[in-house]
Amino acid sequence: MEFSRRNFIKFAVGGLGGTLLSPLPWKLMDDIAIWTQNWSWVPVPAKGKFSTISSVCTLCSGACGIQVRKVGNRAVMIEGSNEYPVNQGGICPLGMAGLQILYNEGIRWKAPVKRVGPRGSKRWKEISWAEAIGELATRIKGLRDTGSPEKLAAIDGNQSRSTMALLVKRLLDAVGSPNYMVMPREEDTFAMATFLMQGGKGPTAFDLENSDFIVSFGCGLFDGWGAPGRMLSAWGEWARSRNKTSIIQIDPRASNTASKADQWLAPFPGTEAALALGIAHVIIKERLYNREFIQNHTLGFTDWFDAQGIKHKGFSRIVLEKYSPQNVAGITGIGRSIITEVARKFASAKAPIALAGRGKGSLPGSLYESMAVHALNALTGRVNRKGGVLIPDDLPLASWSDVEYDPVAMAGLTKERVDRAGTPRYPFTGSLIQKFTEAINSGHDSPIDTLLLCSANPAHTIPDSQNFIDAMAKIPFIVSFSPFMDETSMMADLILPDHTHLEKMVDIVWPTGIQYPLYALSQPVVPPLYRTKHSGDVIISLAKGIGGAVAGSFQWAHFEEALKARVRGLYDSGKGRITHNESEPVWKGLATGGSVSSPYSSFKTMWEDIKEHGCWYIPFHSFGNWSDVFHTQSKKFEFFSTKIEMALKAYSKEKSLDDAISQLGIGSRGDEVYMPHYEEIRSSANEKEYPLLLHPVELINLASGWIGNPPFLNKTLFDHQLRKDDLFVELNPRTASRYGLKEGSKAIVSSPKGELRVRVHLFDGAMPDVIFIPVGLGHTAYDKYLKGKGVNPHEIIDPVEDPLSGQPVWWNTRVKVARI
Repeated sequence: MEFSRRNFIKFAVGGLGGTLLSPLPWKLMDDIAIWTQNWSWVPVPAKGKFSTISSVCTLCSGACGIQVRKVGNRAVMIEGSNEYPVNQGGICPLGMAGLQILYNEGIRWKAPVKRVGPRGSKRWKEISWAEAIGELATRIKGLRDTGSPEKLAAIDGNQSRSTMALLVKRLLDAVGSPNYMVMPREEDTFAMATFLMQGGKGPTAFDLENSDFIVSFGCGLFDGWGAPGRMLSAWGEWARSRNKTSIIQIDPRASNTASKADQWLAPFPGTEAALALGIAHVIIKERLYNREFIQNHTLGFTDWFDAQGIKHKGFSRIVLEKYSPQNVAGITGIGRSIITEVARKFASAKAPIALAGRGKGSLPGSLYESMAVHALNALTGRVNRKGGVLIPDDLPLASWSDVEYDPVAMAGLTKERVDRAGTPRYPFTGSLIQKFTEAINSGHDSPIDTLLLCSANPAHTIPDSQNFIDAMAKIPFIVSFSPFMDETSMMADLILPDHTHLEKMVDIVWPTGIQYPLYALSQPVVPPLYRTKHSGDVIISLAKGIGGAVAGSFQWAHFEEALKARVRGLYDSGKGRITHNESEPVWKGLATGGSVSSPYSSFKTMWEDIKEHGCWYIPFHSFGNWSDVFHTQSKKFEFFSTKIEMALKAYSKEKSLDDAISQLGIGSRGDEVYMPHYEEIRSSANEKEYPLLLHPVELINLASGWIGNPPFLNKTLFDHQLRKDDLFVELNPRTASRYGLKEGSKAIVSSPKGELRVRVHLFDGAMPDVIFIPVGLGHTAYDKYLKGKGVNPHEIIDPVEDPLSGQPVWWNTRVKVARI
C-alpha cells in the first residue's frame, strides 16, 4: 500500500497536519473562555511586575528551552525559547500547557500523606515530612536488619542519565537491592541494537537536520518523537530550505508525520524489519553500498571464517537469498517496484539516514527490527557521518565517589533480580517490568516488600496494565513520589509528593536524539505552591535516616550539591559553551571542527551561568572517524554480533544451542540468529475469534506518558477523536462495513485481556483490518476533567515477548469488534 504526498492529502488529513505543525499550533477555540469559567483553579494574574524566566521543559526527555512569563509571582504563559540550542523556539502542546499541570490543584498531592483505610478507599492522613521519611527509613532499615535488602524495589521514570535516576539507583545499590527498574521506552531498544552492532553504551545521536533523505520506520517525527520542539523547528527549516530534505514515512496509519512526508508506505504491522531488509537486498545486489566502510570497518558482511576455522554465512548472502523485493512484497504488502525505488533513492542520496521506532517512542520496540533498520545506515556508510547516526563521546560529567557497600548490601546484590533482566535468559535487557509483575503474580507471597515509584504511573501506561495492578495488590508497602493523584499513587500506602517541573531544578543529560553533547538544567520558575519536597532531597534525607553505609554513600546536604558535584566535571574539562545565538543553529556548524575553550576562571561563575541559560554543550563533532569508534570484540561494525554469539554460548551451557535459541523466542536458525533479520511475532490469540489487530496511536496533543493530559489539550482533540466521554477508534470504511459499523457507531473492542467501549471514526488512512486507538485517555484517577474521559487501550493489550530482548511487543494484539 503506497501513497504519494499528493494522494495522501485526499484522505483529508492534510489540514489536520498543517494545523498541528504550524509554529504556534495550539490556539484554543473561543468557547474555552466560557468553558473555563466553571473552574475554580483558572489562573488569574495578580497585579505585579512583569518578568520572564528562562528554564528547560522536563515533561519529556527532549529538554526544550522555555521562556515563562510571570506577573508578580504567578506564571501566566510558556513559550519556546529562541535562544536555546535544542528547539530554537519550537515547543509542543504539552510544554505550552505546563501551567495547567502546575496550577490544577485538583490533580496534585499537597503534602505527604499515609493511607489510613483499605487500598482504593481514598482515605488519607496528612503527616509531616519528618514522619513520612522516618517511616520509610525504618521500613527499609528493617529489611536490611533481617538480611533481606533485595525485597526493596524501585520503578523509575526519570531520564536514564539524569542525576535523579542515578540517585534512585544509588539508593538501591547502597541498601543492597538489585531490583532497580526503569519504565520501558523505544530509546532503550535502539541503544541495545547499537550496543550489539557497534559496542559501547553511549547516547544515540541522529544528525537529522543535516540529512537530505530520511526513512522513518514508524517514528512520529512530527507527532512528539524525540525532542518535539526540535522536530517542529526542523520541519520549519526543511520547509524553508532550498536544499530539500526528502522524508519517507513507514506507518500502517496516515499519521501527521505521514501527511508531511514526501512518500508514505503502509506495510502490515510488525513487518518493518522485512521491509528494511528488502531495501538492503537492492542496495547489496546493485552494489550501491559504501565499499570503503563495508570492506574495512565491518564484520560479517561477506562469508567469513572465525578463529576456530568455522565458516559463517555473511549478511549479504542471507539478505540476497531470503529478502528479495518479491519475497518482501509478500510479507509486507509493499510492491516490489516501490521497494526497489526507495532503495535506490536512499543509496543515492548524499546524506541519508534510517530511523527505527514507533510514535513518540514511549514504549519499547523489536530488537531485531532496530538492528535491521540500522543495517541500512551501515550499508550506506552513514555511521558517524554528517547527516547520519553519530557515535559521540559522552559528556565529561564528574563521577561521584563509589557507593559504600557493607556486607548486607554485598549479599543482597548477589541475588537474582526479580525481573531476571541481565541474566543469561535476558542478557542485554536492563529492565523488564512485565517479568517483574509475572514473578509477583505467579507466587503466593510477593518477593518484594517495599516498592518505590518515581516519576512513573505504570498502572496506566504499561501494556496489560491490569497485570501490574494485580501485582501491586500483593506488595505489602508501596511508596509514590508522584506530585499527582494518578492511578498508581492512589494505590500507594505512603505519598512523598515531588514538586512539579516548574517548581524544581533537575537535569537531562543528552536529550533524546540530539547530535551533540548537551547538558540541560531546569530551574524553578515559581516557589512550591504546596508542602511538597524535591524527590532528590527526599532520597538524600532517606539515606541519612537509614544510616550506616547507606548514609555514608550520600555525602551531600541536598540535591543541588549532588548536581554540582557532577557538573564540576564540565568545568574541569575546560570545554563547552553555555550561551546560544539563535542565528547560528548548532547543527549548521557541527562539521567545522575545532574545540570550544571554556571562558570561566571559576566553577561558581560557570554554575550560575548554566542555571541562568539552562545548558552546557559542545557544538562540534568529529565526522567520518571509523577507525576507533567501534567498541565491539572485532573493533568493527558487526553485522554478525559477537555479543549475541557469546550470550547464546553462555545460555546453552546446560542445554543444546537449538533449545537455547527456542527458549529465547528466536525462530531463525544458523548464522541469521546473530544478525539483523525478520522475526514474525505472532499473538497467541485465535485469529478466527480475534480477526483484527489493535494498534495504539500517540498524538502530539495528547499526553501518553505518566503525566495526565491537561484539560486545555482535551479541547484540541477533534469530535471524531473524543466527544464528551467517548473515545473514537479509527477503522477503514471497508473493514467497518463488514461489521455493520458506520461513522459514530458505538462498539465493543475485545481482546483476550478484556474489552473497551468506543465509538467509530471511518478513516481512509487506516489500514484495513486494523483498529487504531489513541493512547493517553481512560484515566480512573486525577480530577473530573480527566477521569472517565475515553478508555485506556493498555487495559486490553496482550503483549508478546520480543525475541532475545524479552521486551513487550505491544502493537500486535488481536481483537474483535462488535456493534452495540
